Order: sequence, then C-alpha cells, then structure tokens
Amino acid sequence: MWEEKDNQLYRSFEFKDFKEAFAFMTKVALVAEKMDHHPNWTNVYNKVDIYLNTHDAGDVITDKDHKLAKAIDGLL
Repeated sequence: MWEEKDNQLYRSFEFKDFKEAFAFMTKVALVAEKMDHHPNWTNVYNKVDIYLNTHDAGDVITDKDHKLAKAIDGLL
C-alpha cells in the first residue's frame, strides 16, 4: 500500500531475488518515461523502495504522483 510521508508517496516492494526486482524497475522506468514523471527510488538486492512527488510543483504530492503510483501497481 502507498503511504504519504514527508510530502511523498512511498511504497516498498519485495521480490524473490535481485533479477525480479531489477525487471520490475525496468518496467517502472518505461512507464515513468512515457508519463514524463520519474521516481526517486532505491534498490538493495530484492527490495525496491519508491518515493514519488512532483519536483516542478515544489516537491509535493500531486495527481501525477497518484497516476504513476496506480500505473506502478498495475505492473504487479
């Protein structure tokens, strides 16, 4: 589930291994590029943490973030 914290939408994802985590990140990257809205994220082995906010709106959560979060959820 996505949660709001520090003016960001945040969600953590856990996968079987690094290969699955990286494949997920690749899919997210393609969706984000199409939407021209790119996440802040970290990856350690099988865990991917994603933080979304809109930089040109003053680093706050906007509709763009909610749309990208929904698109990311659709990749699971």
